[in-house]
Amino acid sequence: MNMPFYVAPEQVMKDRADYARKGIARGRSLIAFRFDNGIAICAENTSSTLRKISEIYDRIAFAGVGKYNEFDQLRIAGVRHADMKGYSFSREDVDARSLANQYAQSLGQVFTHEMKPMEVEILVAEIGHAEDGSEDQLFHILYDGTVMDEDMSVVLGGETDTISDRFGDLEDSPTLQEGLQLAVNALAGDERDLAADSLEVAVLERGNGRRAFRRLPDEEITELVG
Repeated sequence: MNMPFYVAPEQVMKDRADYARKGIARGRSLIAFRFDNGIAICAENTSSTLRKISEIYDRIAFAGVGKYNEFDQLRIAGVRHADMKGYSFSREDVDARSLANQYAQSLGQVFTHEMKPMEVEILVAEIGHAEDGSEDQLFHILYDGTVMDEDMSVVLGGETDTISDRFGDLEDSPTLQEGLQLAVNALAGDERDLAADSLEVAVLERGNGRRAFRRLPDEEITELVG
């Protein structure tokens, strides 16, 4: 009788994590940050049809980096979960925290039990009803199901550390124009420029009515970035 080939569980987990990180790092990055009237998400994306940033529910946005088909599956699942919960209970019962927990469980299950982990990092953002932004939330979920509750800003995908250093730490909420200029400069670096047609920008903005999500057209991005 042949003995099965043994690999230590620690090595299996390490190999899966390395595989997922390499896949995510090959993609282009995105930055989410709080500004004085909500939350903005800015992604480098040259496609006019494939979206990294989407609306999940009234005041909740989703963003993903890594393999498009995998994070788009998660987006669709999140829309269905939010829609079902809002229909079964009330719209106010749909929140980013419960949605982030659902995503974390799904990603953790795949990472632990499947041969190949999902090569994705995702963001779930929500603006609250408080005018001072104290109820706004940013949840960063990793490929292995780890959830991080971010404060002012977060970078996903690509050269995360380098872009985070260029963007810096926000002590106060900037205006949308100030924050977007910082984000675009951080994504581009010193050796290139990013035009509006290479960017995807969306905001969750207070004062937009029930549906707070708004996608910025190229003309507005150009005006803001300068």
